[in-house]
Amino acid sequence: MSIATAAQTIGPFWHLIEDKSLADLTRFGATGEVLTLTGRITDGEGNPVADACVELWQASPAADERFPGWGRSATDATGTFRFTTLKPGPVPGRGNTQQAPHFAINILARGIITRLYTRAYFQGEALNEADPLLNLIEDPGRRATLIALPDGPSTWRMDIRLQGEGETVFIEV
Repeated sequence: MSIATAAQTIGPFWHLIEDKSLADLTRFGATGEVLTLTGRITDGEGNPVADACVELWQASPAADERFPGWGRSATDATGTFRFTTLKPGPVPGRGNTQQAPHFAINILARGIITRLYTRAYFQGEALNEADPLLNLIEDPGRRATLIALPDGPSTWRMDIRLQGEGETVFIEV
């Protein structure tokens, strides 16, 4: 007989977020359209979450020895995370659908029993209108919580609110 135990947020590997190089997905010489994705994580009261681990995954471009397709960033005292990566392209979805370019994001932090999953899409991307996941969210205000906004040359910003008014849409997996 097995006994269920609580999930660990990041277990004994918390020290891995101290390696800032993990937030640079281009560190092995990846080539393509380089961009920065940044944002701020806040709690339900709008306070910064200064001890979160943010992971970024992308299916496009394909991972290889020069591009891992995955990165990890710690938030700083202001709740800010930052990634350097390549701009993703569209990827196939279920059936004959096509997903708009996006990043898959998951968040681990104190008080979060399991990972929180969300996505970052790009404002102005034509494929957003047909993206199967975005189309499941009827409320335009909620849908907007998944849209990264331009924040300077080659920089995109997506703030994440963990709960309360303006809460980011999180995905059940």
